[in-house]
Amino acid sequence: MTLQFFIPSHTPSFPTIEEIRHFDEDLAGFGGKLTVDWLLEAYPKGFFPWFNPGMPTMWWHPNPRALMRPGDIRIHKSMRPYINQVKFNLRIDYAFEEVMILARQEHIKNHGLTWISDDFIREYTKLHHMGLAHSFEAWQNGRLIGGLYGLSMGKFFFGESMFSKVANASKFCFIALARTLDVNDFKYIDCQIQNPHLSFMGCQEVERNIFLDALKENEKYPTIKGNWAKILKIPPEFEKHFIG
Repeated sequence: MTLQFFIPSHTPSFPTIEEIRHFDEDLAGFGGKLTVDWLLEAYPKGFFPWFNPGMPTMWWHPNPRALMRPGDIRIHKSMRPYINQVKFNLRIDYAFEEVMILARQEHIKNHGLTWISDDFIREYTKLHHMGLAHSFEAWQNGRLIGGLYGLSMGKFFFGESMFSKVANASKFCFIALARTLDVNDFKYIDCQIQNPHLSFMGCQEVERNIFLDALKENEKYPTIKGNWAKILKIPPEFEKHFIG
């Protein structure tokens, strides 16, 4: 069965986890809307939107999936000075919308275009204000120089995008994310599609059924909503970096 369907735009609706087990394509389907209601239906089942401005709304469900347990983060020797010394400060949920804007700018600079449109920024910022979307940010001399953002549901963090204006700033944020999730008993980081950067950090590819099993298990966990800077435990090695 091909994982390709059309979704009418009036009601958020996606195949169930059990139905998805029989699908075989990465491009999941077309239709629907890029709104909070649709995103809240999509992510718990592993769907995410990815399309450039002017294109139809496109939902993806890659197989294999880039998935990582927070405790599996690799802190390579080259990154040790960034953890042991305070080269960067860490902020969480401080400048969410700015992180998205800077990630958009970097994608345009590197690729000429990006899926991070005004609509994406508007809807994910709404999720942030609902306490469901979060940013991890690297600051230096009062300037935002790196960051990442994504959604949290249950014990999953669904990563979306990251950027660096200074070397290793996004790696610093990813390590801070993984370590923070680990000490707060999160189970997985969904990295969507594997790349050399993610592999370097310890992310693995898993088959769709393994990913779906993890999503099914995730349904039993409550979501930690709110400003994570005020809620989550900060890993000991990042306490000296952290600006609350």
